[in-house]
Amino acid sequence: MSAIEANFDGLVGPTHNYAGLAEGNLASAKNAGNIAAPRAGVLEGLAKAKRLADAGLVQGFLPPHERPFIPGLRALGFTGSDAQVWESAFRRAPVLARNMASASPMWAANAATVSPSPDTADGRLHMSAANLLSTLHRSIEGPQTARALRAIFPDDSRFAVHDPLPMQGTWGDEGAANHVRLCAEHGAPGVEILVYGRDAFESWQARFPARQTKQACEAIARRHGLDPERTVIVCQSRAAIEAGAFHNDVVCVGNGRVLFFHELAFEDTEATLDAIRAAAKGLFDPVFVEVAQDEVAIEDAITSYIFNSQLLDWPGEDRMVLLAPKETQETASTRAYCERMVAGNGPIGRVDYADVRQSMRNGGGPACLRLRVVLTPAELKAVNPGVMLDDRLFAALTDWAKTHYRESLSLTELADPALVDESRAALDALTRIMGLGSDFYEFQRA
Repeated sequence: MSAIEANFDGLVGPTHNYAGLAEGNLASAKNAGNIAAPRAGVLEGLAKAKRLADAGLVQGFLPPHERPFIPGLRALGFTGSDAQVWESAFRRAPVLARNMASASPMWAANAATVSPSPDTADGRLHMSAANLLSTLHRSIEGPQTARALRAIFPDDSRFAVHDPLPMQGTWGDEGAANHVRLCAEHGAPGVEILVYGRDAFESWQARFPARQTKQACEAIARRHGLDPERTVIVCQSRAAIEAGAFHNDVVCVGNGRVLFFHELAFEDTEATLDAIRAAAKGLFDPVFVEVAQDEVAIEDAITSYIFNSQLLDWPGEDRMVLLAPKETQETASTRAYCERMVAGNGPIGRVDYADVRQSMRNGGGPACLRLRVVLTPAELKAVNPGVMLDDRLFAALTDWAKTHYRESLSLTELADPALVDESRAALDALTRIMGLGSDFYEFQRA
């Protein structure tokens, strides 16, 4: 069965800011309080996506969420007009208000876990919206993410979009940032690797939290109907988490037969690779590209986000292309490693660099910004065409961003009650551009 891998990037939202809300995310903490550039951020993301589309890759978008999230504040007792709710929340509970203004849905790798139809028992493509319950600002995303996925993948005969797992610590789920799929080709049955940070029934005491639970991985594998023989559930290393790798995609990325990872990515590397080999037996021979700690220290891997890159089958090229952030090029050890890697005869033949600094300053590289979805030709045809990138949509979104987004946004300016109407005007216009309907957001249904 033929299939392609499409990337659905999260559009940077109008309230993009640096509030430093994510515990364990070193970049977020380092840049807390800085002035953000929402317009530059969304244009950076559009440019990255257009670069892939121009090369012949299939590219779509996930829309931003409603922020500031006034319904969430009303549920917590704030009253009055929407502007009054926002003004009161920022005055009386500023930390809560900043959580309700986060543009974190831009990191689409956390939106959901996706299992393509060749891997599932019922032959449909399955998606589970992530509950993201480990942080307040992200825990409010799940219902709107599920609504977005159903609007983009509306055919129930081909797509199964699942609601988030229960909002309880046992089921902590951070989406595709802890999921890798390996395969001989995208349309063939593959091996799905789900990586957890902790067992929810064991105590966790460490410098930073482990967000993904083993129980969440197991539940997703069951609800997606994955073959247990072709599913690998493994533990991320404590060393990586304590160094600041809050998701596995900070230390590991895969594509096709290739798994590209840091020496400290997994708690038991030998057992992990053996499990992948066993699961792939009879399907393909996996290729492992391991980066040693003495070549790239884990601290440099996390600072540069070399593994939070897109590993791509580039049209017209025999070897894969790694689309890495500029920070990988600017970090001496990772730049040198990339030069050695492409000079060899391994599976990765080129490293390109993308400028996504507005995202990187909050701890999200090129891979964080996209959700990978393997689609057969019939499934691709069933996707809402309004979200798929072409020259028309690129021009429309560029004009939209320049019209509606502020050039800069400080934490003080985040309190401006006018931001509520500005953001809603932008999102209302976006639903028309992308064909999402007039009742997509809660403020449209009110």
